[in-house]
Amino acid sequence: MEEFNKEKFKAVLHFIINECGHKQNFGRTVLYKLLYFSDFDFYEINENKMTGESYRKIENGPAPVHFQSNKNELINEGKIKEFEEVYPYYTQFKYDSLETPSLSLLSEKEIGVIKEVINRCSDMQAGEISNYSHEDVPYIVTGNKKIIDYDFVFYRHKKFSVREYEVK
Repeated sequence: MEEFNKEKFKAVLHFIINECGHKQNFGRTVLYKLLYFSDFDFYEINENKMTGESYRKIENGPAPVHFQSNKNELINEGKIKEFEEVYPYYTQFKYDSLETPSLSLLSEKEIGVIKEVINRCSDMQAGEISNYSHEDVPYIVTGNKKIIDYDFVFYRHKKFSVREYEVK
């Protein structure tokens, strides 16, 4: 079982913020789901974990367990900023990258999977990507507030599966 790789998680977090921070829809909910799909899609394809992050099943979809502390570290390191945009019925937590992220900890395969997730999902609104994540088997079969087991990616419906499986 791969351990949580804090520095790699921070690199993925910074990379996604750098790529998507400029988008109007990009807030914490979208960021959580991009992290989730990046980690779980990578696992489905490669059968090993990219960051080793744990994701908890919450009402709005999967949420990374170590997000807050690692986000705060990136802020304290001067790499990203977090700010709030207040709308009539909700507040959106937004993120911007303050410097180009280092990709030295990420392989080409990892970067490729993250970019594919960004291309597929980063334009979804928060409610849309939350609903989308609720249809993924790992989320469906996990109890409320429990940690989602990566191995359930091998039971995904075709809509979510990113791996080419041999047909026998």
